[in-house]
Amino acid sequence: MSTLFKCATKAILLVFIGGLLGATLVRFAPGYGVTEEELDSRLNADSVRALRESHAAHGSLMSFYVQYASKLLHGDLGFSDAMGEPVRQLIAERFPETAKSVGFGVGLGWALGLSLAILSVAARSAAVDLGTSLVASIALCTPAAVLALLCVIAQAPGRLVIAAAIFPKVFQYGRKLLLRSASLPHVLAASARGLNQSRIFLRHILPVTAPQLLALAGITVSLGFTAAIPVEALCDMPGIGQLAWKAALARDLELLVMLTMVVTTVTLVANSTAELLGNAAARR
Repeated sequence: MSTLFKCATKAILLVFIGGLLGATLVRFAPGYGVTEEELDSRLNADSVRALRESHAAHGSLMSFYVQYASKLLHGDLGFSDAMGEPVRQLIAERFPETAKSVGFGVGLGWALGLSLAILSVAARSAAVDLGTSLVASIALCTPAAVLALLCVIAQAPGRLVIAAAIFPKVFQYGRKLLLRSASLPHVLAASARGLNQSRIFLRHILPVTAPQLLALAGITVSLGFTAAIPVEALCDMPGIGQLAWKAALARDLELLVMLTMVVTTVTLVANSTAELLGNAAARR
């Protein structure tokens, strides 16, 4: 129970620290406190002053964060000035869309990356190894925003970009693990005795790499959420990524802090789950 309590306390502290760091970056970003309404030439000096006073509550970072944390403890996630809606409602509407996109991207990225890694190791061909490595390197070097623009031009689903951002990581790491496991003495002995290669892979290679691959799974979820921001913004997908982009442009402090906390929470949950599964696989 004490270990569980320590883990929960650590997770809560990390979420709040992530929110504080996000608020700090937004508060000291260039152009903070300037709204589009102030650029309206029809407004007089009194109207502009009134607009600035309405945002004066966020002037001090620490006072804002203390007030925001107090409201958060009472279940109030704040109000988005840029979107004109409660933050709770915005996240509840958009998070499922991002969860679907990230789930699809992570699943497809793993299927493609692990398949190419297995093909590269099992084929034992320099041409196949070079071809799969080249494909992964091109995907790794291409920014997610460029891939998103290509999807817009080709009218392809934007979720494919998330898969393209994940599969080279899975391929490179999985290929190294599989090559290392395939060179273990008991695997070489099994191959020398003429055992079926599929059986050798399923019983002697894959179980050894399972804990490390499960640890990678948590990281790929974080990569998926990171790639979702430019993808949803450029492909006009109504998810958390598009919401974060609009909030950043508008310097919407309360919304950005909550989005930072949501992404931090998802990252912690994904990494912790992957670690638990990896430890269980290692014990087996």
